[in-house]
Amino acid sequence: MVSTKPHAILLPSPGMGHLIPMLELGNRLLTHHSFHVTVFVVTTTTSGILKLTSKYDNLNIILVPSHDVSTELEPNRSVEDRIVSTMLHSLPFLRSQMLSMNPSPSLLIVDIFGVLAFPLARDLGMLTSVFFTTNAWLSALTIYLPFMDKEMQRRHTNNHEPLFIPGCQPVRFKDTLEVFLSPVEEDLLKAAKEIVAADGILINTWQDLEPAATKAVREHGILGRFTKGSVYPVGPIVRTVELKPDQDHVDRHAVLNWLDRQPGESVIYVSFGSGGTMSEGQMRELAFGLELSQQRFVWVVRAPKEGDACGSFFDVTNNGGEETVGYLPEGFLRRTEGVGVVVPAWAPQIEILGHPATGGFVTHCGWNSVLESVMNGVPMVAWPLYAEQKMNGFMLSAEVGVAVRVEEEGGVVCRERVAAAVRRVMVDEEGLAMRNKAKELKVSGENALSKFGSSYKSLCEIRKDCELRLLGCEGRSVSGAYDIGDTDGIDRLFCS
Repeated sequence: MVSTKPHAILLPSPGMGHLIPMLELGNRLLTHHSFHVTVFVVTTTTSGILKLTSKYDNLNIILVPSHDVSTELEPNRSVEDRIVSTMLHSLPFLRSQMLSMNPSPSLLIVDIFGVLAFPLARDLGMLTSVFFTTNAWLSALTIYLPFMDKEMQRRHTNNHEPLFIPGCQPVRFKDTLEVFLSPVEEDLLKAAKEIVAADGILINTWQDLEPAATKAVREHGILGRFTKGSVYPVGPIVRTVELKPDQDHVDRHAVLNWLDRQPGESVIYVSFGSGGTMSEGQMRELAFGLELSQQRFVWVVRAPKEGDACGSFFDVTNNGGEETVGYLPEGFLRRTEGVGVVVPAWAPQIEILGHPATGGFVTHCGWNSVLESVMNGVPMVAWPLYAEQKMNGFMLSAEVGVAVRVEEEGGVVCRERVAAAVRRVMVDEEGLAMRNKAKELKVSGENALSKFGSSYKSLCEIRKDCELRLLGCEGRSVSGAYDIGDTDGIDRLFCS
């Protein structure tokens, strides 16, 4: 007798921005929707990963043997190239593991870099789904990409005209992704076609946060006509546990104890995510800007890297060390003593954003951080660094109304603009309006996840699809050996 309890395989690509939401999605599928769940963790290094994932001990987590792709790629190849190459090498291991599983897997959920595994999943008779761990606006752009007017793309790239997306805000050239800085490659189009051909598309958002874009990707009369399967808003899926190794608990308590002594909503938290880095000159301007703002702050400082805004992307367990404070302006720590706290490399972000003393967040606009801020009712200073973060920053400031966007001048955000943005969020009247809007979205996000909420219902629909597939299957096909060469043409997914 075939079991009707579906077995979902989750395959996140390297990077904490992909791993965290996948783990949390797996946790929801297991605890709220009675799935069997297996998460394959693909990483460029095993250092610290087992300790991080051990906090999700209710999930079946399999660590894919790491593969050093740096010896196979040219030194100047992009982060996206490294991710795709790493995913490509994981496929034979993934296949061998899934063939031996009981119960057999019925659903594969990947992020946008994982569509390389779709031929394998189809060969094994599984449903395929893509989990966009970012907003509905970028999801809409990806869905529309294979059908986009080529002349419009050319004018966007060459003449800097806006990029039109049906039912959505156009993408300004200043907010565009790196892949649109030159003609869109055929490999990228093939990858987007794999996404629209999936059996389902999950997006880490909800209706109240992005009403227009969410409607556009779901309705048949707009973008829904381009997708094979249904589109499911399942967010806000955010971290429920801190992922830092246990030995740093002393630093964690020091920060939280300092916050306990501060007035309500008086501290601005400054962090650029697990992968974000900035130049030494920009770091100094940020320090002077915080000082000029005259606001209390907690600043997570990483060692600067010149010309590499995602310099820590793969080094998820890097501590940074106390030496990072050496990059700050002379006398900065002394002048801000008692007003601010500088923390090397890592701080307990969930607990800081949820602390009553926190009133604002200077963020790189990574989608995980955005959702964590919103789900704690905290307004933001939007400071995008790379990938789709510029789109996120525009949406948060111009559309949602929960952020102030900083603007560069000559490639640097000067100290005066830093101070002005911080004060707009923390002390000006518009900051109060943004805080109230963030708190409203917090409530609506909680409602979406609650039983019978919109996101809860989306996951129920996904389970129903899996049950129908299981009841209709007498077995799975395992014919033919899977050759990683089958992925030719999509081996540079979302690469610049």
